[in-house]
Amino acid sequence: MSTKTIAIPPSFILGAAASAWQTEGWEGKKAGQDSWPDLWYKNDRHVWHEGYGPAVATNFYQRFREDVQLMKQAGLTHYRTSINWSRFLTDYEQGVVDETYASYYDQLFDEMQRHGITPMICLEHYELPGYLLETYGGWASKRVVELYLLYVEKVLERFHHKVTRWFTFNEPIVVQTRVYLDALRWPYEQNTNTWMQWNHHKNLATAKVVKLFREKGYVGSVGCILNPEVTYPRSSAPHDVLAAQRYDLFYNRVFLDPLVKGHYPQELIDLLEKHNVKWDYSAEELAIIRDNTVDELGINLYYPHRVKAPSRAWHPETPFHPAYYYEPFELPGRKMNKSRGWEILPEIIYDMAMRIKNEYGNIPWFVAESGMGVENEGQFRNAEGTIEDDYRIEFIAAHLYQTLRAREAGANCHGYMLWAFTDNVSPMNAFKNRYGLVEIDLQRNRDRRAKKSLHWFRSLSDERRLTLTLDDEVR
Repeated sequence: MSTKTIAIPPSFILGAAASAWQTEGWEGKKAGQDSWPDLWYKNDRHVWHEGYGPAVATNFYQRFREDVQLMKQAGLTHYRTSINWSRFLTDYEQGVVDETYASYYDQLFDEMQRHGITPMICLEHYELPGYLLETYGGWASKRVVELYLLYVEKVLERFHHKVTRWFTFNEPIVVQTRVYLDALRWPYEQNTNTWMQWNHHKNLATAKVVKLFREKGYVGSVGCILNPEVTYPRSSAPHDVLAAQRYDLFYNRVFLDPLVKGHYPQELIDLLEKHNVKWDYSAEELAIIRDNTVDELGINLYYPHRVKAPSRAWHPETPFHPAYYYEPFELPGRKMNKSRGWEILPEIIYDMAMRIKNEYGNIPWFVAESGMGVENEGQFRNAEGTIEDDYRIEFIAAHLYQTLRAREAGANCHGYMLWAFTDNVSPMNAFKNRYGLVEIDLQRNRDRRAKKSLHWFRSLSDERRLTLTLDDEVR
């Protein structure tokens, strides 16, 4: 065992993230303002853990002043959340702003400024208006790209003087992968063509927002929050290495390359054509993507992904899925978060940092989400009622260390943000696995209680140095 101490630069972000739909609740939501998660919950409530969903969430909409005080208490320098597109407008076709909802954000940003916390705002964190899904098929439609741009224009007009860090999407690949590729979430439609069309239109929408932002001369930056899975092959054998490369191509590079390099990988285009995946794109759209790459990236990193070459032939009557080229692989002896079923490997942050440095022009980026969800945290409550979440402190310390180590090695990484500040609703898992520095008590009106990790994080923020013990002893 060895003890390491590493400095945290003064400008380095120590923040936390959440989303509108996972925290705000439905207080004040008007008829017709359902988002995709709202419709999923209403149509499929039984799959959400113990019936909890976005209806109440953490009541952030009503309790944001209390939570901003807790952010200050935790020593957060930045807080990333989203604006709920489905609630920001009352008419998606005409771009009519819901003034009550917009006023809530005015108050939130003002409150954060008073307490020295910088807002970072995502323009879509799964909150596609249900109307646009039911009317146009969501991001399968070019009309939705234009309506998203109209929504963004209204948001920027309203808040550009209060917010300078903007992000077009959080994890733009997730919804269509769960709905149209794997058919695991409502409305359960396996259609690989639709999956790729959603990917393309989100890339196009990002480029159009970048173009709009620069033409308007707004101060600040436009980025995107991605969740590329750091993918390792089972072995160094060529067939396993190829499986990992193909996984990376379909799930990571499909966004990384167009957003940062301005074009899709040719291999991706060739494989989609080989498997007869149909998606509508034009030379003009590709030119917009080429000419309007993002200013920065946020990268969400939780666990490594491991694959091996497929051991069975693809069924000829099964539509193409990227799993044609890989199978999951579970490394024996791996360290696990048993609540989530996820491997714990802090080095994924360093490996991703070096990849961005070497393959993506060392674009400015930050860890946008990192955290540990644990079930039944009440078992760790002490006599004073505080949850002693040492496992979370250990997880954060190890991952932050890899972030700072990568920065010292030349990575253009500017921060580390937790998922999450408070416990909040996750898709399907609801409040099953708790991620927060702050406990949300479901039995007592969503009351807030600081966990041990909040006080540790505050010390980290105040002292600007990380000290941790590494298990590096040869036994």
